[in-house]
Amino acid sequence: MAKSIMVVGLGRFGASVAHTLFKLGYDVLGIDTDEKAVQASLGQLTYAVQGDSTNETTLKELGVSNFDAAIIAIGSDMQSSLMTAVLLATLKVPLIVARAKDQLHGNTLQRIGVNKVIYPEQEMGEFVAHSLFNPDVLEYMDLTPDFGISKVRLPDPLAGLSLKEAGLGGTRDKYGLAVVAIKRGRDVTLAPDEGEKLRKGDILVLAGKDERMERWQKPKGSQEDT
Repeated sequence: MAKSIMVVGLGRFGASVAHTLFKLGYDVLGIDTDEKAVQASLGQLTYAVQGDSTNETTLKELGVSNFDAAIIAIGSDMQSSLMTAVLLATLKVPLIVARAKDQLHGNTLQRIGVNKVIYPEQEMGEFVAHSLFNPDVLEYMDLTPDFGISKVRLPDPLAGLSLKEAGLGGTRDKYGLAVVAIKRGRDVTLAPDEGEKLRKGDILVLAGKDERMERWQKPKGSQEDT
């Protein structure tokens, strides 16, 4: 039986999350106070309803207690976000995920029972900063202020080399980066061997300090690469 998820707020972010979950096979209920947002999601979710998530009666009528998870995708209206979180926690939804616009908002959400807080604007900002001068960076996630995981498209000059030859493997690792995985078409190789030959079109998942990642991403043959 598919897991059921409620998505509160069907703006651009919430609708994107809800539509993707529906495509993945989940039963998704979307709720928003804006009738136009609800209408735009009809046919792309299991159910889409107009309603006020800060109204306990509305949530009870929707049977929110029977859902496996709820995602609060409300953007700038912090009061509605917090009130919705309080009600969902009170109604004992097992998993509550909420969007936060800043650290204060996020800390407050956690204190009232939200299991996971996400910062989409902050994460997008970090991605833009790390990919600004390098179109090969497809995704970025920070683990500490100076250490992260990057999903990058293999630079063409490295095609045909092994990981070791590319400076990404073995005891003489040139860049101090860990190759977490290689994605090749639909196939994924986790923790690949240093002798793995790289191919044009490969996607690498690399973990390491930001400064080392930037050094690796510099054009091959530049002064700092010698």
